[in-house]
Amino acid sequence: QVHLAESGGGLVQVGGSLRLSCAASGLIYAMGWFRQAPGKEREFVARVGKSGALRHVADAVKGRFFISRDNSANSVYLQMNNLQSEDTAVYYCAAATSPADWGTTSNDYNYWGQGTQVTVSS
Repeated sequence: QVHLAESGGGLVQVGGSLRLSCAASGLIYAMGWFRQAPGKEREFVARVGKSGALRHVADAVKGRFFISRDNSANSVYLQMNNLQSEDTAVYYCAAATSPADWGTTSNDYNYWGQGTQVTVSS
């Protein structure tokens, strides 16, 4: 059984920064971040492989968001810079427990955190 605990969300002004953290328990492989804005479907934000060397962020956040991983702490982080109003959403941490899973859809991950709200105000 895997448990994911997110932290770091909050209210920030346009142009500001936030860092989300996700601590995991159990054996995990790829980890990712997704987000869901009101009235919209959940969308992929970023993913990182087990070693941390393979990283990928969505085009919508490229150059502003950065994903990293600390396996000694079994944690993944999402550094979000130059936040914009369209980044407002609930952000979810996700984990895959199979080494074959490495994707950008919700179906590629089988454990999810409870979500943390990020609100960007103008």
